[in-house]
Amino acid sequence: MGKRNPLIEADLINHFFPVELLDHFEYRSSQIKMGEHGEFLEVEFEEKNELPEGYAREDYESKDFIVRRVQDFPIRSHAVFLKLRRRRCRHKITGATISRDLSFIA
Repeated sequence: MGKRNPLIEADLINHFFPVELLDHFEYRSSQIKMGEHGEFLEVEFEEKNELPEGYAREDYESKDFIVRRVQDFPIRSHAVFLKLRRRRCRHKITGATISRDLSFIA
């Protein structure tokens, strides 16, 4: 297998996935994996370090990630799974957590 070109990969990602997803997530990696029913493509995205609208940066801190796996439409008869690393932001005083509404994904 040849060397991977990150610029070409990122360009392809921009053509395959909706702009709404790419507005909130950064592409991290992709790989073919073997599963119970054959090969599948896993594409990993990480949520950008941006608070939802209406929240002040100085009041919240990004604490960790919640990983969510979502099955997407197949590409050339291969299953596609999105591995979404979502940020969990915590209020510095109350400890309340917030996250962006991403109901458009699932």
